[in-house]
Amino acid sequence: MSLSVGTRLGPYEILSPIGAGGMGVVYKARDTRLDRLVALKFLPPHLSGEPQQRHQLIQEARAASALDHPNIGVVHEIDETPDGQVFIAMAYYEGEPLKKRIAAGLTFGDAAEIARQIAEGLDHAHRHSVIHRDIKPGNIVITTEGVAKIIDFGLAKLPGVTATIEGSTKGTPAYMSPEQAAGKEIDSRTDIWSLGVILYEMLARALPFPGESQAAQLRAIISRCAASAAQSPTRRAG
Repeated sequence: MSLSVGTRLGPYEILSPIGAGGMGVVYKARDTRLDRLVALKFLPPHLSGEPQQRHQLIQEARAASALDHPNIGVVHEIDETPDGQVFIAMAYYEGEPLKKRIAAGLTFGDAAEIARQIAEGLDHAHRHSVIHRDIKPGNIVITTEGVAKIIDFGLAKLPGVTATIEGSTKGTPAYMSPEQAAGKEIDSRTDIWSLGVILYEMLARALPFPGESQAAQLRAIISRCAASAAQSPTRRAG
């Protein structure tokens, strides 16, 4: 789907495209009812007709809208265009993704502060039984005021919802926990692992488990962690 500047979708007026990825196309828009800027997220054209992907977009809206925290992006509503395109209306934040900040270089103090804010957002989500499952620099926005916002809950695991298909691997390989990389059942600790990878990357400007391909990254995470576990001394009771 490609929307031109000035297109109206109900109360929303498209201002400009923001970006596109494998799971969504995002536009900057104005909510004419409240005269505020918003970000509208649509499924990419090749996925817009897929029931599973539509369900995932709706699940993203449900996950984020259930959370109210300064370090989590706000979702206003989910709506549908006249031709059946589902979209999420989210708060628009002036700033840049953490990915760009890392590329430019961060001080130790800045990295520690960003990690602290992400951790607080994740703590709030986990206390509400929401697991993000795709924590990475591209899903963290740093506002012009220096506030870290966790966004994109498209892969979130919600309370009471079975979101993991046995044997499947969802997420971004470089930031996955060993359990997630192996397609096993995961809990909130998988997000904490991903935060650890982000902190490493912010300080070293490199990934702790590099690889020339996603498959190589997954192998590195699983094999190196298995080797580390094997070398750990066995604890004896008593």
